[in-house]
Amino acid sequence: MTIADRHYFDKFNFLIGGELRELVDRFDFTGQNGDLNYQTQASAVYSSNIEGNSIDLNSFMNSRIANVKFEPQKELREIEDLVSAYEFAQKEPLTEVNLLKAHYLFSEQFVIKELRGIYRNEKVGVFGQSGLVYLAVEPEYVAAEMKGFFEEISKLLSTKLSLEETFYFASLIHLRFAHIHPFSDGNGRAARLLEKWFLAEQLGLEFWKIPAEKYYKEHQAEYYANIKLGVNFYELNYDKSLPFLTMLPNSLRNA
Repeated sequence: MTIADRHYFDKFNFLIGGELRELVDRFDFTGQNGDLNYQTQASAVYSSNIEGNSIDLNSFMNSRIANVKFEPQKELREIEDLVSAYEFAQKEPLTEVNLLKAHYLFSEQFVIKELRGIYRNEKVGVFGQSGLVYLAVEPEYVAAEMKGFFEEISKLLSTKLSLEETFYFASLIHLRFAHIHPFSDGNGRAARLLEKWFLAEQLGLEFWKIPAEKYYKEHQAEYYANIKLGVNFYELNYDKSLPFLTMLPNSLRNA
């Protein structure tokens, strides 16, 4: 499976394609729906909340307006670091080097310095209440997987894609990255950042405003269930990927 695979596009287009242009046209990209700075901060808060950060959007915004730092300081800095990574991505092209730089920026609070901005050198798994639920690719194969991953991204970025294709591939980038799980920690944040980064590269800066992270947080159980396509990297069944691939466009429905 590669991120340029169109195998599921026709089914995706059947499920969502006919509505997608209307959903995008109906979405308020103007400042009345919050300027880019506000939407960036909201994206960082909700993405952090998915990973267990307890600071809600209202508390985070109040801390910035009043310039008052409060407990838990570590969680506050974690969100601020992710805001910085989003702001970096909004100014830089989507490349492998820049993804590593973004990871270095946002992972200071939960990854030791020697592992920030580099791919992992150890096995990692995803754990749930029942124990291990997914085992990612072995560390010795991560660099090769990511090399191919970004070669495919480069091809896609050099191709004129339709609106429907752009949303499809952005979602597939998110999903495949989560399955490779290339970092020791911060993979979920990076996957959600990459999805928006690709959208904006193809469609314009205003697409950073789409509230995907908020939608994923509000549908967190569904989000995790839809990502899980197998127990390990070699037994993933992408025939079951459509529920996940349609979540990004669905984030526009009630925006």
